[in-house]
Amino acid sequence: MEAASSLDASVLVLNKFFMAMNVVSVRRAFTLLYKNSAEVVLVDEEKFASYTMETWKDVSLLKTGLGLPEEDYDWIRSVSLEIPAPRIIRHLFYDKVPRWGIKFNRRNIFARDENRCQYCGCRFSTYELSLDHVTPRSRGGKTSWTNVVCACTECNKRKGGRTPDEAGIKLIRKPFVPKHSPILTLKLNSGKYRSWKQFLDHAYWSVPLK
Repeated sequence: MEAASSLDASVLVLNKFFMAMNVVSVRRAFTLLYKNSAEVVLVDEEKFASYTMETWKDVSLLKTGLGLPEEDYDWIRSVSLEIPAPRIIRHLFYDKVPRWGIKFNRRNIFARDENRCQYCGCRFSTYELSLDHVTPRSRGGKTSWTNVVCACTECNKRKGGRTPDEAGIKLIRKPFVPKHSPILTLKLNSGKYRSWKQFLDHAYWSVPLK
């Protein structure tokens, strides 16, 4: 189970210009590395170095020899190989500019609201939450970022087809259009993915050069 979990961990993918493109699984990242169409980018104290698949194997031997804390990495282990999963890879030939925009979907709404019911404030598993239109569609409410929130079964039942005021409940936070992908924001809150930050900082890419 450990190997399967590590192979499903997330890897940030950059284009050849070091611009963030998307997120893939470790399994997919290793496929690109073995094809020599990508390289590993290792960030250390805001400086970064690049490694081919072969040199990344050498780095893994060094890390193992130094006895670095295993919890800092997702390790891939086989009979003949023990290697840390990369956190970031860069396409060596892909030069397309990323298309900015955040998909309005169930997964991103759950991530934006942190799996927390926006009426009672309690956190639930995804399977225990539903989506609620703050202003009901029967009242002209739109299916949009600013009118759809996570709600638990009890709060959703209590609210019914009414507005929050009519149901005597209040939103814990006004729904909003996220500036960054909610999924990536959750990842950045984990120390495991802190090396992604400099590549995902919108200001870093959008501030005009002088």
